[in-house]
Order: sequence, then C-alpha cells, then structure tokens
Amino acid sequence: MKPFFISFLVALLSLWVSSAFKTRPSLSSANIITGADQPSEYIPYLKGKKVGMVINQTSIIGNKISVDSLVQMGVTIAKIFGPEHGFRGNASNGAKVDDSVDAKTGIPIISLYGKNRKPSAEHLKDIDVMIFDVQDVGARFYTYINTLAHVMESCALNGKELIIFDRPNPHGFCVDGPILEPHLKSGIGMFAIPITHGLTIGEFAQMLNGEGWLPNQVKCKLKIIKVANYTHDMGYTLPVAPSPNLNTQQSIMLYPSICWFEGTIISQGRGTYMPFAVLGAPALKGKYSFSFKPVSIPGMSETPLHQDTECYGLDLRQYDTSIFLKTKKLNLKWLMELYAAYPVKEKFFNNFQTHQMGVFNKLSGNEALQQQIIAGKSEEEIRKSWEPGLSNFKKMRQKYLLYP
Repeated sequence: MKPFFISFLVALLSLWVSSAFKTRPSLSSANIITGADQPSEYIPYLKGKKVGMVINQTSIIGNKISVDSLVQMGVTIAKIFGPEHGFRGNASNGAKVDDSVDAKTGIPIISLYGKNRKPSAEHLKDIDVMIFDVQDVGARFYTYINTLAHVMESCALNGKELIIFDRPNPHGFCVDGPILEPHLKSGIGMFAIPITHGLTIGEFAQMLNGEGWLPNQVKCKLKIIKVANYTHDMGYTLPVAPSPNLNTQQSIMLYPSICWFEGTIISQGRGTYMPFAVLGAPALKGKYSFSFKPVSIPGMSETPLHQDTECYGLDLRQYDTSIFLKTKKLNLKWLMELYAAYPVKEKFFNNFQTHQMGVFNKLSGNEALQQQIIAGKSEEEIRKSWEPGLSNFKKMRQKYLLYP
C-alpha cells in the first residue's frame, strides 16, 4: 500500500475517532451558532459599559472562555460571577465555592454557590449591565436555572439589564415528568415545571418574568442574543462538559432519567469516571453481572455512595440515547426494574440510612411516584397521573418559545 494512501487512511480515521465532546454534530445541528458566537449582535452594545458576567467553563466563544475573548475585543469586564462547580467548573457537586480573583485576567470572581446565592447591591453598584452565559442541560434538578432566577431578581431590584447569550438545550425536544408540587420546593426544584422543561436559558428567563415566578413578581429587563439555526427538535452535542459529573455526552443524555436515583440506594456512578452512565448497588450481586466500584475522586465525588464497595447493575454507556429524540420521553423502566430487583425493598428509598442519599420526592417533584413504584404500577398508569399538569405546562410554555 502506498505511503500517501496510508496517510490518507490515517487522517480519515482520525477524523472519525473523536472524544465524547468532540463528536461530529448531526446534520440537523451542524449550523447552530450560539448567542455568544455572534459578537456582532452584542459588542457594539457593550462598548463603554462596565460589564458583570455570570459564566463558567461552558461559556466559550469559539474555543476560548468568553471573558478572555471579550477582554480582547475591548469590553470592560468588572466582575465574574461563578455558579455551582465554580468559574472553571472543577468543584464537586454541592461543594462551597469561595470568592477569588481570576489569575489570568485579575478580574474579581464572586461565587454564587457559597455564602452568596445571588449578587448583592454592593456587587452590582459599579456594573452597568450583566451577562448570563452558562450552558444548561434542561433538567429541573440542575441548579443553573436557580442561579438564573437569583441573578434576574438581583438585576431587577438594582435596575440592571441582563443580557443572555443563549445556548441550545440538549433536551430541548423533551418536555416530560411530573410537575413539581409547591410543598416540595428545594434547591433541586424551585419552580412548577416538569423534570425536563424543553426550554433554553433565554426562554426560561422569559417564563420566569412572564409567570411572575421571581420574588414579589419583580421583572428583570432582558436582552436575549438568540441561537441561530436552532429548533427544539435538534440534537445538540455540548462542546464542553457542563459539570464534573456530566463528563460525556452519554451522561448528559441519560441524566434526566437517572438523576432521581440520587434519592435511592442505587449508585449512579459517582465515584467513577462514568457517572450517570451506570447504575448499581452491592445488594444486587447475583442479579446482574456488570459491576463497578465507586471510589473517592477529588473534584468529582469525594465521598460517593457505596464507596470502595463493588456495585452490580446496569451498564448504560452504550445505550442508544437517540431513542429519547424519537420518544421525547424520560426512561421510567430503569427505576421500575431496579426497585423490582432490589432484595430489601424498605431500604430502596430510605434516605435516613446514609447522608449520601437525597430525598426522592424532592427529585421527582411529587409524592406519588415513589408510592407508584412501590405498588408496582405500570408506566402507562404513572404517566397518566402526570396529567393534566404536564399538558397544561406544555400549553403555557408555548408563550415563551424563541425557537420552533
């Protein structure tokens, strides 16, 4: 075989083989341009203003963190505000993140996941306009929509405009799950929405304003830099991991159907390098052949459930997640299957046995689902119980859509 032809084959193969976040986009989403990647839409507006930015490692223009790009373009960035997982995205879930200074630019960083949950009047007094540019994953229990609400409230109370660099929702095609019941509001569920809401951050911001969901029904002045060439039916591969435990596109696509296992005795793979792509527990030995062992991993999960103990269960790393695009539904079968397989039923949802378990009802957003799983209800019966709330939400959602 000629050297040129061998080189050609190697080059072709290298294009085909890619990392989890560098896979080729589908034809339907190949031309998507995020709000951040359209500087002509906002740079003239930002010139001469002191700007605050709510950003993290997903906030990129091209392949560079947006704050670096904006500074190079002559924009004055006065402060950076970092959400859960920190400005660089390397803090574990739930970990307190302290205020600091960005080593590269010298810009002060205010943590919004430590002592401050929202910018104070003092933080905003020398800022003319705020930017929110964080990649969300479209699930109710993912905390960035809570950060958005806190920032919008602070901007409204202090007379600051909020510019949103909109980004696609990787689950924008899916509106599914029970609607959060008011008495179950918490840090993993603040709003009366289903588990997957199918909205971009820009659309969700419009809903917060329009439905009066901000405290005292204050309204935030918004300017949304829309995503170009995007529709809700498109798949979207995130270019950057949105948080330490959503480290592959597979885990992102499985996340809404797996996160409620955080309210069970079943490990979701925290403490491995395949979180939210495997499910298991020590007590399932003999019922499943696949196993994994959670260990302490700094920056991902320091004290995972079932640490240093072999867990047996489901390997979903090769599961065809394109099924979600077709069905537009969460997967309930894994929850039903593992409860049925678990030998000590009274321990499955009992969060008192370890602090590493969350409260299942807060994750599901209702009290019915847990009882339905215990009672062995069918998926059809469970889904029927989500109505009419889910249909009413879908109808209300239409008012705030920026994309078809």
